[in-house]
Amino acid sequence: MKTSWTFRALGICLGALVPALGYSQEPFYNAPNSNYADSATQYQSMYSQPPQSYAAADVPQALPQVVDDISAASYYNLLERVEALEAEKAEEACKEVDLIAKPTQKWSGRVHFDYWNFPDESALPNYIETGNPNDGPDDFIGFRRLRFGVAGDVWENMNYKIEMEFADPANLAFKDAYLGWTQLPFLQTVLLGNQKRPYGLDHLNSSRYNVFMERPFVIEAFNQDARRIGLQSYGVSENESWNWRYGYFLMDDLAKVGHQYDDNYQSEIAGRLANTIWYDETSGGRGYAHWAISGSAAFPGSGGDDRFTTRPESRTSEKWLDTGSLGASNYQLVGLEGVLNIGAFSLVGEYQTVHANRSAAPDVNFGGGYVYAAYWLTGESTPWERDSGTLGRTKPFENFWLVNRCDGCRSYGWGAWQVAARYSYGDFSDADVFGGVGESATLGVNWWWNPNARVQFNYINGRISDRVIAGAPSDAGWYDMFGLRFMVDF
Repeated sequence: MKTSWTFRALGICLGALVPALGYSQEPFYNAPNSNYADSATQYQSMYSQPPQSYAAADVPQALPQVVDDISAASYYNLLERVEALEAEKAEEACKEVDLIAKPTQKWSGRVHFDYWNFPDESALPNYIETGNPNDGPDDFIGFRRLRFGVAGDVWENMNYKIEMEFADPANLAFKDAYLGWTQLPFLQTVLLGNQKRPYGLDHLNSSRYNVFMERPFVIEAFNQDARRIGLQSYGVSENESWNWRYGYFLMDDLAKVGHQYDDNYQSEIAGRLANTIWYDETSGGRGYAHWAISGSAAFPGSGGDDRFTTRPESRTSEKWLDTGSLGASNYQLVGLEGVLNIGAFSLVGEYQTVHANRSAAPDVNFGGGYVYAAYWLTGESTPWERDSGTLGRTKPFENFWLVNRCDGCRSYGWGAWQVAARYSYGDFSDADVFGGVGESATLGVNWWWNPNARVQFNYINGRISDRVIAGAPSDAGWYDMFGLRFMVDF
């Protein structure tokens, strides 16, 4: 009996190998050559057996000719494994969302405490800030942001967020405040309420993670306070290489009133398409490259939302660059952005331009951009959120701490240290509009104590030119500024 099974196995192997050995142009079981046919008949009559258990009865006992270097059993075992993987993939694609018994809630908040010092500036900055060319700006000390909010799900496919700003108790305002729908076909996620308009990477980044204390000229001027009431769709590709957002917004900032009574909606349509063109999975995202294009078509009517104004990238009491109301029936915005991160080094830049159409005056164009480089002295890298195309939260290799030991010595950790430099430019003067041209160079140091706390220091050297104001001593001037921020978030 033992010998019989040995010959059976040998016969099976020979049957599988015959096509590959070249005894004929055809497999032996279908060969036209009579000699080979007679040999095959004799062989099969001697050792023919009922179908064996190693393969299903309806499966050929020999391999296709294209796979002549593996056994039949291995081939069909491979097929079974591929089918199992495909079934698992299909199951993942159709996975049901997690069920919730009742609405969920997650509380969050942030505290940004700032100090800004303004040394004696030149005559124009002094005049803009205080009305006196010989009197410099007063120092600022206090809360830049003081936010508290809650977010969660109200059903398997609905969510919400409510976030309030308390930095100015006399003028409370809401920030993110919306309800939404998730898991939607094609649209994916849709939010209704106060949310960020989809242009300007430095505005789409959270203030919790931004490299510098304040945002650049053009980013703040063209998207003042960022958030507006609107209806916006958010989407991301399956591999997270692409993400997009687009929607319809009211142009009035309603964060302090919550509503408007007006038949002139002063509306805009805006969108952003972003691509993470490279993401190094092997290093856990320490290398990546990103680009995006964004745009807006705005219709301010006669409501005054065609005015672009901003501070000099610090917390002054006045806005130093200001176009005034343009009287534009509509304007269009286009923005380009790019990011390259290699390990501890980051290079980031943006450019934005606005064309405003005016019926009673010449059309005007404004624009500008910024570029900055940042480097982690302690070796960390800046995380990238591929699903939104924005910066993520840095986690220091070692948190900052300092304690006394029982032996009289001290133990400590350094935290994470980052240095950065930015050049920013914004041109808000054209034709009969003299809103000013701003240029600044900023040096920054970020000291992360842990993932939820850090200290920021900024030094700014800047210049304003082509800024025409009635009674001002000149149309240009230089300035220096120092900023310090302590911040935590949860």
